[in-house]
Amino acid sequence: MEYENVIFENTNGIGLLTLNRPDVLNSLSVPLMTDVRAVLARVAADPECRALVMTGAGPGFCAGADLASTGSPDRPGTEEGLSLGEMVSRSMKSQFNPLVMEITELEKPVIAAVNGVVAGGGVGLALAADIVIACRSSYFVQVFGPKLGIVPDMGCTWHLPRLVGRARALGLALTGEKLPSEKAAEWGLIWKCVDDDKLMQEVMSTARRLADGPFMAHGYIKRVLAASDHNSLPEQLDLERMSQRILCDSADFVEGVTAFLTKRKPEFKGR
Repeated sequence: MEYENVIFENTNGIGLLTLNRPDVLNSLSVPLMTDVRAVLARVAADPECRALVMTGAGPGFCAGADLASTGSPDRPGTEEGLSLGEMVSRSMKSQFNPLVMEITELEKPVIAAVNGVVAGGGVGLALAADIVIACRSSYFVQVFGPKLGIVPDMGCTWHLPRLVGRARALGLALTGEKLPSEKAAEWGLIWKCVDDDKLMQEVMSTARRLADGPFMAHGYIKRVLAASDHNSLPEQLDLERMSQRILCDSADFVEGVTAFLTKRKPEFKGR
């Protein structure tokens, strides 16, 4: 299947989704988000695709929302009778927010391969992934407040304080200072920073490990860790117990134990 704004390949269980608007640093237009969401649905429905990599074509990962397609305060788009704020709110409800949730809730590991600039909503897009690996020349910047006079969105206000703490989250959001990828890794915002020429090699190696791993368990791991944000300790312990009850009856668990005892690499089948 061909897409206008993204490129998608599925090779040996690894899906590679490339945002393909390099002339505008892969900024998030509605058509682009529609294509990304179509790919996510395709990956979710395909048992042969066991891990997903997201990256950007050209010199940047994603520069955030496509402001040129939004309109301006004096010319607020094409829907008669709606203010610009009302239009943005509608777009967030119908496209931006569902996109973040669909990445987060995909029951397969998602890796963001961050190349170059990541700004505004692009930061939220990257942080929606399970693992973020960035090249050394890339940086993250919260342009919402300092440049546009709005609050961070695309989940940035949820992810940032949880990953780097309230003080750093406020500093990034209020000042709009660029956060180099190396410091982002030191702070715990992302998983890893690597040399530019090693980015895709590192990403695909990680994706291969995940695709060959216990992919039935991956969805459970994502759900259990997400639940820890609102569960009490007793609730979380019980969720762990219920998950283990299911997974320990799986063929994958039997294979994992057998492989461990016989000192060989396990071959998981996802059942």
